[in-house]
Amino acid sequence: MQTGRFGRRLAYSGLTLAVVCVIAAMLSGFGYQAGLWHFRTGFLVLRTVFFVSLGAGVLSILGILFSRGTRSALVSGIAGLVIALGFAYVPWQWKQTLDALPYIHDISTDTENPPQFVAAAQLRREGDHPVAYDGPDVATEQKKAYPDIVPVMFQAPKDRVFEAARQSIQDMDLQLTGADLAQGRLEASHTSFWYGFTDDMVVRITQTAQGARVDVRSKSRVGRSDLGQNARRVRSFIAHLESRLN
Repeated sequence: MQTGRFGRRLAYSGLTLAVVCVIAAMLSGFGYQAGLWHFRTGFLVLRTVFFVSLGAGVLSILGILFSRGTRSALVSGIAGLVIALGFAYVPWQWKQTLDALPYIHDISTDTENPPQFVAAAQLRREGDHPVAYDGPDVATEQKKAYPDIVPVMFQAPKDRVFEAARQSIQDMDLQLTGADLAQGRLEASHTSFWYGFTDDMVVRITQTAQGARVDVRSKSRVGRSDLGQNARRVRSFIAHLESRLN
């Protein structure tokens, strides 16, 4: 009887701690959005609750082992274990992605003459990354990690490609921030739900003798690594555009 009571307490403690970890993790991002702390403080909270959640998982396992078949202890222990390990998997997966990709956040199909941001220059705040391209070292890292990100050509007039690009931006649920047909430039932004990180994307459409050439560039406003988000955005946009034009 004493063992079952002890197991129940362990299981309840594990479940409670796992739930607290999830709440703390959510607040780490929303607190940054609210201006309560720097995003690096939020990341420190995430690292801390990752290890705490592992401890919650251990408590849950012990609660199950000492439950002596008590239903409430088993249910709490299993729930705590699922929540703890499920939560711990998220930052663990992020760390694997972080280690596998270069620490860059400025991706362009044209690294020698990258499309220039105009609207984004007015939208970025003090402390954000500048809109200027990050340079040849970043270009080298990008080509190693994302060799498939290159300009695309379409056998279609510039105005048709421009409209298809605008529609592709809408398809991706991006916020259109600038459009200039004469210059063949479209700009858009995306803000993440959790931390409110914003990335800017610019599309440049150039009429050539071979057709319309499309270049795309996506750059984060803050942070050192983008976890591959900008590359995925460029690829996604090109895929949407090709679907509309082909």
